Amino acid sequence: MSLIRVDFYLVSSNDLQARWLLACRLLEKAYLRNHQVFVYCNNQQEAENLDELLWTFKDNSFIPHNLQGEGPEPPPPIQIGYREEPRGFNDILLNLANDIPTFYTRFRRIIEVIANEEAAKELGRKHYREYRSQQHQLQTHEV
Repeated sequence: MSLIRVDFYLVSSNDLQARWLLACRLLEKAYLRNHQVFVYCNNQQEAENLDELLWTFKDNSFIPHNLQGEGPEPPPPIQIGYREEPRGFNDILLNLANDIPTFYTRFRRIIEVIANEEAAKELGRKHYREYRSQQHQLQTHEV
């Protein structure tokens, strides 16, 4: 098993939207560094909300992205999904879902964004323990 890097970004703001805005900033940074990112959400509504937010979170930013199963082939470097394993993506997984997807081991890097509320923190701790039990390289960033 190759070493997978897992980065936990802990949101300090109590604003519920802060987690999603940080996800957008991380996606922009990854795109500008020529990475491909698959974003895994809990459901269709979250995926669609993130899709819309990526168009509006910053006036002067353009991040090529699409919802899984929509858009051009080959897909843009950022793809947002919620149920199915992505095709052709194995660089970065941005996991915004409550569960760690079973296909996470195909990625070189995992990003988890943890909101500043107790249920989210507990879920983040659970994910941390799971990744640690698999001996992945863990990093924590307070934002």
